[in-house]
Amino acid sequence: MPQDATFTSNGNRIVGQLHLPSERTSAGRVPGVVVVGPASSVKGQVPTIYAERLAELGYAALVFDHSTYGDSEGWPRSDEDPFAKIEDIKNAVTLLAGHHRIDADRLAAVGVCAGGGYVPAAAVADRRIKVVATASAITDLRAEIKAAGDDWRAIMLAADNAREQYARSGRPVHIPFLADGQLDVWRENAKKFYLTDRNHDPNWRNETLLWSYDKMIQFSAIDTIDLLAPTPLLVIAGSQAETLEHSQRLYEHAQEAKELHVIDGGTHFDFYDRPQYVGPAVTKIDEFFTNQL
Repeated sequence: MPQDATFTSNGNRIVGQLHLPSERTSAGRVPGVVVVGPASSVKGQVPTIYAERLAELGYAALVFDHSTYGDSEGWPRSDEDPFAKIEDIKNAVTLLAGHHRIDADRLAAVGVCAGGGYVPAAAVADRRIKVVATASAITDLRAEIKAAGDDWRAIMLAADNAREQYARSGRPVHIPFLADGQLDVWRENAKKFYLTDRNHDPNWRNETLLWSYDKMIQFSAIDTIDLLAPTPLLVIAGSQAETLEHSQRLYEHAQEAKELHVIDGGTHFDFYDRPQYVGPAVTKIDEFFTNQL
C-alpha cells in the first residue's frame, strides 16, 4: 500500500502518496522518482498508474496533487500555472531526498503529457534530478495557445478580465477543461479518458482557472531544454500520437545524452492508461534509468 506523503510548496500543503517497493525485493536504499501527470490531472489518475509499475520495479515513486488541485491546498482552485507546478516538483524532490529508504544520489523524474514539459523544465534548475523521462509530452503550451490563431489575443483579454472580476468580487472565473462542442480529435479522445470510467480519481474537476492562460502562454520547455544537459533525457511517444511533434521538438532541441523512443501505433492518450502502451513505456524508462542512475 502507498504511504501518505505531504510537503509544503508555495506556502501550500501538498498531499501525495509514496509508492515504495517491497522490502523483500529491494534491500537497502532505492532510487526515487517524482511522477507528474497531465494538465488538470490529480494524483489518482495517470501518475498513480506509472508509480505503481515503477514501484514493482524497485523504485520509490512519489505522486501528488499540485497546488490548487485535488487534496492539496491553494486558491483559486484549478490554476494551471506551469511555474508553480515546477516549484511543486522541486519541493517533491526535497521530500524524496530526505526519505530514509531513498538514495538521494539516485533521483529521477517522469512526466506525462504536460508533465512532460514541466519535468524537464524543473530538472534544468534542480540538479538533484539525475535523469528525466517523458511520455506523450506536451512541451510547448505557448504553441498550443497560439494555435488558436488570432483568437489567442482574445483569450489573453478574457484572462485579464477574469483577473479584474476576481479583484472586484473575490469570485474566480473558471472555464471547462473539456467543453461541449469541441470537435477536434485530440479533445474527443481526451473525453474518452476523463469523462469515462478510465478516470479513477473522483477529485478531478473539469475546469481550468481562466487566467491560467496568461501563465501558460509564457511557458515552453523548448525555451530551456538545451540547458538540461548533461542530465540524460528519454523522450517516449507513440507513432500515432497527436502530440508526436512536441516530443520530436523536445528531443531535437535537447543536448546529449538523449534518446527518442517511438512506440508503434500508440496515440497520445494510449500512454495514460492502456497497458499495451504504458507497459512498454515503463519497461523502457526502467532500462534508461538503470543505465543512467
